[in-house]
Amino acid sequence: MLFWLKKTASFWLMPLPVCLTLMVAGLILIRNERRRRLGRILLTTGLALLLAFSNKAVSRWLIAPLESVYPPIPELAQTSPVPAELAACRFVVVLGGGHGDMPGLAATNKLSTSGLGRLVEGVRLARALPDATIIVSGPSDGHGETHARVLARAAESLGLEARRLRLIETARDTEDEAQAVKAIAGDGKVALVTSAWHMPRAAGLFRKAGVAVLPCPVDYRGKSNPEFRWTDYSWDSDSLDRSTFAVREFIGYVWVWLRGKV
Repeated sequence: MLFWLKKTASFWLMPLPVCLTLMVAGLILIRNERRRRLGRILLTTGLALLLAFSNKAVSRWLIAPLESVYPPIPELAQTSPVPAELAACRFVVVLGGGHGDMPGLAATNKLSTSGLGRLVEGVRLARALPDATIIVSGPSDGHGETHARVLARAAESLGLEARRLRLIETARDTEDEAQAVKAIAGDGKVALVTSAWHMPRAAGLFRKAGVAVLPCPVDYRGKSNPEFRWTDYSWDSDSLDRSTFAVREFIGYVWVWLRGKV
């Protein structure tokens, strides 16, 4: 019950639902002579927020604090030794990022952008750590195969041996994943792979569960150009997506912090 309450509440607190709700409420109240001023305020506020969340500069500003917490794992040259902290990892954990079930597609093509980015990084680290076990996670939506199985098939198609894979198929969220990984990894060091914007919350939950993690962030959404461009201050739907990821993560982090989970 608590899980679905969290999902429902978080949906209505996302930028687009909030903005649309304010604008619709404003349009309704404008028709009422006594509430016309309030209606105009709500309509203007909703429109202003939508423009802000859809702006490239604003959305990057929102997501930057999340993506800058942990550094990425650098390029690993075949002729150079693996960094000591990474070499100590006995497990590589790839958190689920979603997929679609369109028939006829290869597993790699079924994965979402986040899911594919996380998996590619997991395979890259697996090749650098030939003795590590690779854990992939993700439940089913109730209609198709589990996300963990799609990730596993995609990993095999990228050259990873099936014997190295472990699947977590029943964890519904990051908190459940942390508990499941603890049961598998015990005190072993874990290279944790997830999106950079999700990593602060994920790493906090895993550490609270007693898992020794090395954060390995990927799927950066706030990439910016090194030189000034006017287009970096324009508006697009990608920026609204970026703002949504940021707001969702801030709300998610506050939620687990209030419950003492990080």
